[in-house]
Amino acid sequence: MLVGRAGEAQAQQAAPLLRELSLRTDTTTYRLSRNTVPVQDEPHLYFYYHQEDETAELLVQPTARTGRPLRLQRSADFALLDSLTPIDGGQYYRAKLRFKDLGGNRFLSLTFQQPSDSNSFTPRTQTVKLLPLTRTTLEFRPADTELFVGEEKVFELSSNNAKNIRVSPEWTRGQDIDYRLEQEKGTLRLHVLPNALGARALVLRPQTERPFLTDNNRRVTYALPSLRQEFTVKASRLRFLSVDKKEITLEEDARRQGVELILDNGRTFNLKRTYRIEDQEEAGGALIAELFTRQYLTNDRVLCWLRVYNTHRQTDSYLYIKENDQAKYITNFNISPKTTVTALSVRHRGGDWTSNATVNPGETLDVRLEGESLLRGRFHFEDVRMVPSDSSIRSDAAVVYRIQVPATFDKKRISIFNAGQPIGQTLALREFQRPHPLDFVGVTFGEVPRPVTRLNGPILYDRTIRDVVFSFNAGAIDSEQQLYGKQHLTFEIRTQNAKGDLIELRTIENVVICPDGNSVRAAFYQDKHCQVGNLSLNNLLSARKTYDLDDWSKIIITIRHTQAQYQEPGFTQRLELVLQRRVKFDIDVSFPAGLLTKQFGGEGVNNYTAFSGISLATLAQFSFYNPNKINKLRPYKVGAGFVALNAFNLSQNANAVRDLGLVVLGSVYPTRSDAKLTFPLYLGAGYLVNKGKLFFLFGPGIGVRL
Repeated sequence: MLVGRAGEAQAQQAAPLLRELSLRTDTTTYRLSRNTVPVQDEPHLYFYYHQEDETAELLVQPTARTGRPLRLQRSADFALLDSLTPIDGGQYYRAKLRFKDLGGNRFLSLTFQQPSDSNSFTPRTQTVKLLPLTRTTLEFRPADTELFVGEEKVFELSSNNAKNIRVSPEWTRGQDIDYRLEQEKGTLRLHVLPNALGARALVLRPQTERPFLTDNNRRVTYALPSLRQEFTVKASRLRFLSVDKKEITLEEDARRQGVELILDNGRTFNLKRTYRIEDQEEAGGALIAELFTRQYLTNDRVLCWLRVYNTHRQTDSYLYIKENDQAKYITNFNISPKTTVTALSVRHRGGDWTSNATVNPGETLDVRLEGESLLRGRFHFEDVRMVPSDSSIRSDAAVVYRIQVPATFDKKRISIFNAGQPIGQTLALREFQRPHPLDFVGVTFGEVPRPVTRLNGPILYDRTIRDVVFSFNAGAIDSEQQLYGKQHLTFEIRTQNAKGDLIELRTIENVVICPDGNSVRAAFYQDKHCQVGNLSLNNLLSARKTYDLDDWSKIIITIRHTQAQYQEPGFTQRLELVLQRRVKFDIDVSFPAGLLTKQFGGEGVNNYTAFSGISLATLAQFSFYNPNKINKLRPYKVGAGFVALNAFNLSQNANAVRDLGLVVLGSVYPTRSDAKLTFPLYLGAGYLVNKGKLFFLFGPGIGVRL
């Protein structure tokens, strides 16, 4: 039976939920039926945007108007300005939303959900994947087209959307003119480095971060039209000498012992001589390094020792090889400090950067390393998986990695290595400790266990509560997709009498519920403080047990997460049990007055007597409670007992009739519960003891409530 219903639910899930969806910006409307393109074999609804926080209107048409209304799941990628509202009787739904950071967000989508009804287990959902597009132009119009071999030159590029141009710190290789693109303070800069003399063409093939559609076949593309520019390349005024190493690390060994370097033969080099390397052509420049020539090589190059003393970047300037403060040659290479990590911070999904390096098993998070010369580092995180990310930040000062910690990770710390050597920074592993909804707590008070989250409002129970037992479904806490960890609960128990007076107050703190063996982290949750078995309320109460409580007493139990154990708000559930009774039995003394009686049999048959004086009634009565209210009686009672007619009539009138009657009476009382003096109405019949006659009586009375 369960398999059949599950198959039915899957069939409903597979059926499309939306017939049509349109997304309207300020200029154009895009429809799901017409404006879709495949991306990685999946259809995407594309739309062009002009601003990062574009505002759009949604118009959704479901496949059928039957069932529950549609809902649009919230997402961090957009803000819902107007909720999804049905129009035309549910034939369409309209909403208004504002996107966030369209240029940087990836995997943008809209997820619609139709809640489950009585015929299905799970709600129906449909996700519409979105593809934001933007039109980007790029122009290259240099004012000067003259270059020199070995000299790097920087040009500015103009674009209507500079953020959308993909840049790369890497140089091209093997071309007549090598180049690389960088973005600095919102400006695109093109670095060119000529390698050959004469008229040479630079062909730039730019790529975009956000795609756009081709005009002909409507395919998604990231490639902008190629830019071609002719340059005249001339020989350098100072001969440029290339080196075999472009990256030198500034460390103690490089300063004292030197680094072995192969340099082009400068023709005028003298062997066994030290040359000074500075960052300016004029005399008096800062000492960057010293070059000591050792011997000539067969390929017209020179083997040297290079001792470095200061840092240098190729983009800052050229390096001048000097003899007696006279520049002889130029060269260029990077001298970077040793890769050093000085700070580590993490960002959990949906959170901000924090210096707390604590991570959880099964979590995907970003790790930022800060320090010096980080681009040269080869970082590796121990026993975790590196997740490729388009938004990774990489610079000499900071690098960001996205990692995924396995759910079965069995170490207390995640070590970080650079080229196989630990960097001195680690990530501490801590089990998830997040508040889980309290549906894993069950309660039994005479029937089968029920989740406490289903018991909202006062529960009227008309039988004796032998005990209140709490059970815990430890297998419902952790799942394969979501880990919550140990649940620390606090139970506050209050018992009150029918008037609301407190009988007993007990608080049980830090009841620890640990996920069972079905959790992948079960072995790491082992704790002697974990709750084993059920929790009985009678074992906690000392004043009065649940089965000793009077009618209409209340048992108020508040279950909440122990807030000191969590970094986010927990859940609270209140359970209120009321000992309901249907009927109340009591002995009642009242004073009927002005009764109208009618006797049967004997003289004066079927004659009504005069209105009597004040009588005295002692009755065993049944009162009836309203089943829909707490401790509220209905306005009528039924009882049997004795009535002393005219018991308080002290007149000497011979016609005053006094007698004792055995009666069955029904009475009607006012519904006001705060009245001290009441005037009920009596109706009944009985037997007069002195006269030996049956009689009928009707009339008011006087009731006093103390």
